[in-house]
Amino acid sequence: MENCRKYGRAPFGVAVVHGGPGAPGEMAPVARELAGGRGILEPLQTAASLPGQVAELETVLREQGDPPLVLIGHSWGAMLCFMLAAGHPALVRKLVLVSSGLFEEGYAAGIQATRLGRLSSDEAVEAGALLRTLDDPQSPDRDRAFARLGGLICRADAYDPLPPPEETIECQSEIHRKVWGEAQRLRSRGGLLALGRSIKCPVVAVHGDYDPHPADGVRIPLSGVLADFRFVLLEKCGHRPWLERAARDRFYAVLREELG
Repeated sequence: MENCRKYGRAPFGVAVVHGGPGAPGEMAPVARELAGGRGILEPLQTAASLPGQVAELETVLREQGDPPLVLIGHSWGAMLCFMLAAGHPALVRKLVLVSSGLFEEGYAAGIQATRLGRLSSDEAVEAGALLRTLDDPQSPDRDRAFARLGGLICRADAYDPLPPPEETIECQSEIHRKVWGEAQRLRSRGGLLALGRSIKCPVVAVHGDYDPHPADGVRIPLSGVLADFRFVLLEKCGHRPWLERAARDRFYAVLREELG
């Protein structure tokens, strides 16, 4: 799989970074929307470790972009951009964290319960079975289970969604298992949030009020460690703002304002 796609034309001063980990491609609609008059990189993470993903993103930005860049990271991608900016400040002009994962373990405790509570009883039972498949290292169906679980989660995460495009290139359950496991350990020890003290650029977090990741789990921790931080809460908005009927226009207006 290629590890970067390009939209628009040089200079490539903006990168959109997908979530997952292990679900590359979902940020393509955002890249296409923003590409008029500017160059956009869409890095596609292929490394199967946390340091590997940071290093891979650094290489793509340095070799194919025009640093310093504006990084727009979604969900896991927001956390990855946060780590990249802490370790390589010269590469990053601004961070935009869209529906970011959480920066302290305590805020994450209710996410799964919130999602399951938004599904039908049959869907919740299916989600439980899919999670058990993903926990079985001997199962040959983990990629299929990861893809199907992702579909259920998208339903639970959305407030009033527009029809979703089929953008994900492939679902990589093993990458998700390894990378997210390492990220959780870093977060639980306080190491993830501590990286914020090394970030020098402005940081803007954009978050939906219906996102099962509680907004306070982004706003409160980051307010305490970042020197230049702003938080934007989108109403009637779930985890993917570009697919939300009521929030989509406001979301893109915020991004265009931050890009200048």
